Amino acid sequence: MPTLECTRDTGHSELPVPSRMHTHAIPDTIAQELLAIADAAPLLVFLFDGDDRLRYANDAFRSSFALAPDAFPSWSELMTHCHTEKVGALINTPDFPTWLASARSRRVKSPYRAFEADLCDGRWVWITETLRADGWMLCIGSDITDLKASGRALRQSRDLAIRAAQTDALTGISNRPHMTAQLEQRLAQVRQRSQMCGIALIDLDEFKCINDRYGHPSGDLVLQHFARTVQQALRHEDGFGRVGGEEFLLLLPRIDTAGMEAIIRRIMALLRDASPLPAHPEFRFTFSAGLGVLLPHDTPSTAYSRVDKAMYQAKAAGRNGFRWAQA
Repeated sequence: MPTLECTRDTGHSELPVPSRMHTHAIPDTIAQELLAIADAAPLLVFLFDGDDRLRYANDAFRSSFALAPDAFPSWSELMTHCHTEKVGALINTPDFPTWLASARSRRVKSPYRAFEADLCDGRWVWITETLRADGWMLCIGSDITDLKASGRALRQSRDLAIRAAQTDALTGISNRPHMTAQLEQRLAQVRQRSQMCGIALIDLDEFKCINDRYGHPSGDLVLQHFARTVQQALRHEDGFGRVGGEEFLLLLPRIDTAGMEAIIRRIMALLRDASPLPAHPEFRFTFSAGLGVLLPHDTPSTAYSRVDKAMYQAKAAGRNGFRWAQA
């Protein structure tokens, strides 16, 4: 059976022990019993950290996904492993990069999610994902292959319809309605938890000239390339979607202004070294961005308008840069 080898982050080898109350941790003996039960369970039990890297997986999960005992891949690495080796999650797609971008755009965007999934070995599993505020996520998979499947086609059609309603057809990332829903959710967290969240509106520079000079199919390639490039710089909890022709929105929870600027600068650096048009290897493109922070009294409209104004200020300043919105 093929295995995925991945170096474990030894600097974070200890799993955090959750507590029932803020002031009382679960005793070590109980934590050890919980891990022992999880290790022996037929359920698929697995845990991702705030960087979306696998930090724990029981034997049932490792066997199903052909993972070596010392393999601790990121979620993206795990999905690539499944697609390449035909193990674990069944991924039927002729365009894996677009599938991965689309799946990432919906991942870790709500405190709890449940869905059905097919495994390559023919099993049908029910997956639940429970997300903590710090980004750690516990996942449990139950084998439901033997359950009555008469309504499965209807459920799958429903899931596909929901996915299509949330996805930009060209780039595979979130569309405007899905980003608006995420923005409303983040605003609620700002009000209820005082949890900081950054917002950035990005517009590709001189995009009309790209279409006019190289043609609209090349313009589509640029948009697709940009969507995939940005995801390389994001954390798994960040929201990212296409909200207009060449406009993209970022939502960056639990981050400070320096962290936001670092992400924007990294995206710029990635674009400097990229060649999105194979027929024109010399071609490069840039973007302008408006950056801001969500405020408790914001609505989706006021937050968007604020960073939209800052983005146009970046355009007026010469493009290929960013400006901060005034609070």
